[in-house]
Amino acid sequence: MKLLSTNIGERKTVTWKNKTVETGIYKQATNTPIFLGEEDVVDDAVVDRKYHGGIDQAVYGYSFKHYKYFQKLYPDLEFKFGMLGENLTFDDLNEEEITVGSTYKLGECILEVTKPRQPCSKLGIKFGTQKIVKQFWNTSYSGIYFKVLKTGFVKAGDALQPIQKQKNTPTIAEVYETKK
Repeated sequence: MKLLSTNIGERKTVTWKNKTVETGIYKQATNTPIFLGEEDVVDDAVVDRKYHGGIDQAVYGYSFKHYKYFQKLYPDLEFKFGMLGENLTFDDLNEEEITVGSTYKLGECILEVTKPRQPCSKLGIKFGTQKIVKQFWNTSYSGIYFKVLKTGFVKAGDALQPIQKQKNTPTIAEVYETKK
């Protein structure tokens, strides 16, 4: 699993249905390594700490292979790295194979798989329709939250290398299915 892009976002204020909303979902690819801290990615805006950031949601990874599914549904949108709000875009990150508690080396970091992402209205705001939230739920393409066991820098081109796969724990896709 190769890291294609590292993505960070700034706090952004948008108007949605006559309400002002602050979000950090608008991620942009970086040209430099990013630092994965214990509770978040350095210089990445985390607006709602209840659902983003923290020990068990320090960094969000997503598979570039999943982009194709959403591009078919939203052909008028420009899909750049970070489109789904992820910090890390991998060439192939398979939620049906990766198990909770498994550990990986990425760049200078050691990461532990914690849970799937649950889509929220901010994804709908970015896509211009709340339909995307249900469409996201109706797939197994949740992406993966990681705990950072060893902090450090990661960059595009780094490989996500397995250290220890948990065998008696559910896959991310199985956990995601129970949250629907």
